[in-house]
This record gives sequence, structure tokens and C-alpha cells, in this order.
Amino acid sequence: MKSPVSTIYHNPACGTSRNVLAILRAAGEEPEVVEYLKTGWTEPQLRRLFTAAGITAREALRDKGTPASDLGLTAADVSEDAVIAAMIADPILVNRPFVVTSKGTRLCRPSVAVAAILPRLPAAPVVAADGRVIFDPANTEVSE
Repeated sequence: MKSPVSTIYHNPACGTSRNVLAILRAAGEEPEVVEYLKTGWTEPQLRRLFTAAGITAREALRDKGTPASDLGLTAADVSEDAVIAAMIADPILVNRPFVVTSKGTRLCRPSVAVAAILPRLPAAPVVAADGRVIFDPANTEVSE
């Protein structure tokens, strides 16, 4: 069996995450799909992911639809260690989707951000379930 050359840390309930997965597949990738809400995170895993993506834990913190504010995680004085500990305790606090390919690691919000790390672009536009074009290889500025 061929091993995947890419990985997506995926939440199937998230439209952006579903769109990024569709773009990956249209580009000929069959990524390892990690449903992080089921598998959870480890501290070393999150630190490696954030370092590879060139972002901080605070930049990867998802506030919308999560208890981040209620937990005080959005306050300026909260440490990276505290944010990471909260993400381990409640995986929904990690923004999504993160994608890892041979060309790099990125938090793919908006979904077109995945283009920067694709080994090859899809040959044709990628359309969401509702019929919207979510990725056009001729115009990587298509919005969410």
C-alpha cells in the first residue's frame, strides 16, 4: 500500500476543512486524514506542527465556536504553555485544518492557502457541495 505524502488534521464538521480535503484530492493527493477531535493532540505534536507552520499556539487558537474566551485563553498574558495545555485538554481549541505536505506545513484558512504547499495544483476548478468554486488553479484568490 502506498503511504500518503500529505496529512490533513481534519474536522469533518468544518466546511473549510472539507474544502481543503477536496482540493488535496483534486490535486492528486490522498492524504492521511487525522480526525484530531477523535485522536486528540500531544504537546510535542502541537509544538512540531506550530513550529513547522511558523505560527504560535496563540495564532493557532480557535476562538469561534469554542470555550477559548470563557477559559481566558484570549487574554494577552496567557502563556504559550497554557494555550497548548488547553488545546490538549480540549482539541476543538486548535484551528483547522492543518496540512502537511512535502512542500511544507500550513494552517489552511482560507482554504486556498493550501495552494502554497501543494506539490501540484488541481488541473481544474474544485467545486464545493453547494456548487461554489472553492479553488481555481488559474486564480488562487477564490474566497471561502
